[in-house]
Amino acid sequence: MPARKTPMLALAALALGLSLTACGNGGNGGTDDAAPATTATSTAQSPAATTGTSSDASKGNGEKCTDQKDYAGDPRSNAEINSIGEDTGTCPAPRSGGGAAPDAPKDSGEKCTDQKDYAGDPRSNAEINSIGEDTGTCPAPQSAGTPSGTPKQDGVKCTDQVNYADDSRSNAEINSIGEDTGYCPPVQAR
Repeated sequence: MPARKTPMLALAALALGLSLTACGNGGNGGTDDAAPATTATSTAQSPAATTGTSSDASKGNGEKCTDQKDYAGDPRSNAEINSIGEDTGTCPAPRSGGGAAPDAPKDSGEKCTDQKDYAGDPRSNAEINSIGEDTGTCPAPQSAGTPSGTPKQDGVKCTDQVNYADDSRSNAEINSIGEDTGYCPPVQAR
């Protein structure tokens, strides 16, 4: 029996030693000063989280800033906001305003809907982004109060009601805009 217990005890001791080493290394290679560095880091983060501006929030573990605060109307993209939170450990204060002026130049590679706040705009994101791609300029947001276009007749598709022969959008997109808003969108020239 003692011959069987010895390898098991050695294995248990090895596993215990490895687990204790992994707990204290803090990602710095397991050096002897790992525990103080970890303590100093956590101590340094606490004042940073509490000394931020009153509108900054401490970033929760694993939780995105955009899930913690309301960034509606913030001109920055969700990815930018969340990366600031990851880099600094605190969520940035929301900014107000659309950021870019109406019909602002489109940043290359970035969708218009990621640059400006189109909340309440009756157009689809695809329509807004395609305008930006086609013209190189992001369109000004429209209010949902009175959509532009022709009032949609009940039971009639927009493509059967208005001549969209010169429009670059698909019939499905045009008809879905009509169904969603109750107005057939204006014809967009190619």
